[in-house]
Amino acid sequence: MKTALISVWDKTGADELASFLSAHGWRIVSTGGTARRLRESGLKIVEVAELTGFPEMLSGRVKSLHPAVHAGILARRSDPEDLRQLEEAGIGTVDLVAVNLYPFSEEVSDGTGLEQALELIDIGGAALLRAAAKNFPGVVVLSDPDDYPAVVEEYRDTGEVSLASRRLLAARAFRRLSAYDRAVARYLAAAEPGEFPEVLELTGKLRLRMRYGENPHQQAALYAIDGGFPGTSLLDGVLLQGKALSYNNILDLESALAVSLELGDRSAVIVKHNNPCGAAVRTALPESYRAARSTDPVSAFGGVVAVNGPVEEDLGRELASTFLEAVVAPSFSSGAKAVLAAKKNLRLLEVPGGFSPRRAFRSLRSICGGVLVQDEDLLLWDREALEVVTKTKPDSSRWDDIEFAWKVVKHARSNAIVLAAEKRAIGIGVGQMSRIDAARLAVEKARAAGLDTRGSVLASDAFFPFRDVVDLAADAGVGVIVQPGGSKRDGESIAAADEKSVAMVFTGIRHFRH
Repeated sequence: MKTALISVWDKTGADELASFLSAHGWRIVSTGGTARRLRESGLKIVEVAELTGFPEMLSGRVKSLHPAVHAGILARRSDPEDLRQLEEAGIGTVDLVAVNLYPFSEEVSDGTGLEQALELIDIGGAALLRAAAKNFPGVVVLSDPDDYPAVVEEYRDTGEVSLASRRLLAARAFRRLSAYDRAVARYLAAAEPGEFPEVLELTGKLRLRMRYGENPHQQAALYAIDGGFPGTSLLDGVLLQGKALSYNNILDLESALAVSLELGDRSAVIVKHNNPCGAAVRTALPESYRAARSTDPVSAFGGVVAVNGPVEEDLGRELASTFLEAVVAPSFSSGAKAVLAAKKNLRLLEVPGGFSPRRAFRSLRSICGGVLVQDEDLLLWDREALEVVTKTKPDSSRWDDIEFAWKVVKHARSNAIVLAAEKRAIGIGVGQMSRIDAARLAVEKARAAGLDTRGSVLASDAFFPFRDVVDLAADAGVGVIVQPGGSKRDGESIAAADEKSVAMVFTGIRHFRH
């Protein structure tokens, strides 16, 4: 008779697995709550204590740590001496181990007390998984309920679980053990001095295999990093319609979402090639989207959109009037979905629960053989920290546009310049090697779209090395410039602004984005 040991925290699918194995003549061994649950399903269960002849002790800390269990798992089926020793000791083999671990990551946070956290560190379960995975040639190891159906199907079809399948299951078990150990280490390392640990521990779960990456000859996939999402994340999204998200879609959606979270309720943002090409905030979302689209209607074609609010039917019609790759929003009404259904290839990504600001997290970027790690740029707008450095002062009505322009330029690729008026971007110049070229491009974009730059606000993501941007801005009729300051030639730029009667505000904050 084959023996299965089933001892799980997450009992999803455990009844079905145990019932199937029992119906095929397997003996089921279990512990504690799992044994009670399986008995309630009408199954005959052998408690581990019956198998070992030793009761649980230390409030359940020691249950399965016994030779009667581990020898049965670790014995090599191809080694006559191992089997002889089992027989001499009266121990049977354990042929399947289904164990999942205490949910340390889910239950423990930075504020969890040490005593409570220590009780959630799984010892027996981890030992069972490690033993079974080590001896996968003779043991089926199941570390996740998602693995149960495939094993049941294979056993039903062939009467066994193949060596290849057992090896794959063992690899998954070791990965989960590794991730689990890292989660415990992260918690304990909270007391480690220094902001960055000596060892970077990073694990994730495959969420999406993609047809290709940035280009068709590149393979790509999306992983969810263990430890949860610090605020609204695309990984929380549900794809309502359209083709599977591509690598470039996800990059653009992330950029659009980040700008929309920054701008807040009723904002609409259009991104193309990972840069905002339109952004606006109005009293109603359809108006916000129309204003954002008018920033650069040529670039909006084939863009990605984020809207910070529910998509109703009227906004759905506006979105449908533009060729778009994808739209992300907190919700889509039935009317909007009906309208957008005509755009079969348009990807609609719904992030239920509304958009919420992101908490502090660290961003990662790879280089060949390494990873760059930094705090994500989540520094918020702080009007009290700003300094008006020119004789000309911004009119009180202009502060909303100053804030808007500064928030948008924060998310544009450097060198970046954003022109804004009435809480709408009217010209965006991004990714230029010189700041004057970025400014020139922003003005040209505005004029190409037929938008009036007179009285607008110009935001720069970094300081001006020369006065040339001020002169160009004044010639375009810009009324206010907002920039970090900090150049050796700040005096020249301030003097130029005073000459042209342009107000200039220093933020003291740089928002480079490479």
